[in-house]
Amino acid sequence: MKIVFEADAALDRRTAKILTHPEERERWQPMREAIKRAEDRVGLIDARSDRIVRVPLEAIAALESEDRMCGVTLITGERYLLNKRLKLAEEQFAPPHFIRINNRTIVGAEHIREFSSADHARIQVILTNSSKHMVSRYYIQQFRRGFK
Repeated sequence: MKIVFEADAALDRRTAKILTHPEERERWQPMREAIKRAEDRVGLIDARSDRIVRVPLEAIAALESEDRMCGVTLITGERYLLNKRLKLAEEQFAPPHFIRINNRTIVGAEHIREFSSADHARIQVILTNSSKHMVSRYYIQQFRRGFK
């Protein structure tokens, strides 16, 4: 199979357009599944061995800003690094699967076990791995929208 890449500025940044011959329709579903599997994983740095580990997105509990990188906590409690600033990572870790809760933290929406009111008009979030995070006042509206 020959593969040709072309750029189209009219497409959304997170959209890929694949053109095939009409006789190749039966291959669409396997291609869709292969692309989805590849897209649902992210390469994280294991600081102990300096190796890249491919982790499924649904295993990520929280991302926290750490200088020019992000510290990534998995639901199992393992910690890795992502070689991106949180601002740039926010595009990849976007709603509805992830929610930004303050200037330093993005959490996995599926892993929010409970949340409650806290001091100074903030909300405390407890994840399924028992970690606790605070939703700042600035992000409360965005947090609430994620649960409608």
